[in-house]
Amino acid sequence: MDNRFWLDRWRQNQIGFHQPDINPYLERYWPETGLSPDESVFVPLCGKSRDMHWLADRGHPVLGVEVSQVAVDAFYEEQHITPIVIRKGHFNDYRSDQVQILCGDYFDLAAEDLIKVRGVYDRASLIAFPEALRREYVQHLRTILKPGTPILLITLEYPPEEMVGPPFSVDGVEIHALFEPLYSVECLHRESILDENPHFRKRGLSRLIESAYRLSYRA
Repeated sequence: MDNRFWLDRWRQNQIGFHQPDINPYLERYWPETGLSPDESVFVPLCGKSRDMHWLADRGHPVLGVEVSQVAVDAFYEEQHITPIVIRKGHFNDYRSDQVQILCGDYFDLAAEDLIKVRGVYDRASLIAFPEALRREYVQHLRTILKPGTPILLITLEYPPEEMVGPPFSVDGVEIHALFEPLYSVECLHRESILDENPHFRKRGLSRLIESAYRLSYRA
């Protein structure tokens, strides 16, 4: 699964993974991170998610990273915002009052790019990677985040033999394996969502669970 896959999906408008509404777990569980409204939030593989606007409306400076310029342009157009765009290292750096998006490869991020970040919201990033890349994703996240940075993580779980992702199935056992012992892993919510998502049933799934996790740094 490389960047070309996602670039093609955005160019062809094959973006069934995009949620047009604010994620309900973000609304319900974001206070569990303990962040104050003025603290900056990182949203990896952000696409054109309206969740960034929700966070910004609550006072958080938001930093996203997204490989597709189509997605980044769409976010600002749909929010009726004209960003300032500059070249910054490997990235085209889009900036507005509350939302900054670095257009480029997540793995090109460095710790200095996230120097102000105090929390992470991951709805569609970890589950976008096949198993072989998920550990690399988490290892890089640890490298670029300051110690103590809490994470609100949303995942999907299903019988992996029934569907070829993305999105990929990531269960609680793997979450613990990926993030512990550096993080304490707490499952805040698990819910069956197959009935509300019939397109996944058409793809062959017999079960689909969405979960929300709070990842707290162990000192």
